[in-house]
Amino acid sequence: MAALRNLLTALLLPVKLCLFVFHYRVGRVRAARAAGDRGAISIELALAIIVLVGVAVAVLAVLATLAKNVTSRVPSDAVVSPK
Repeated sequence: MAALRNLLTALLLPVKLCLFVFHYRVGRVRAARAAGDRGAISIELALAIIVLVGVAVAVLAVLATLAKNVTSRVPSDAVVSPK
């Protein structure tokens, strides 16, 4: 159970990081709105979205590579013999 928890924590770490960055940026947007600074909000939000999309693409690429490596190791004609 502990190994599964460690594995899930490691896999979800990029998601936690993205959520933290997104929460931080939303806080900055709210503070900028309260201060009356309107021009930087859209730029900061656009940059935050670009970074989040980039991280999502990177995670997707890693998962696709991992899936390709795992499927290449499995033989196509594997037969399990009953015991």
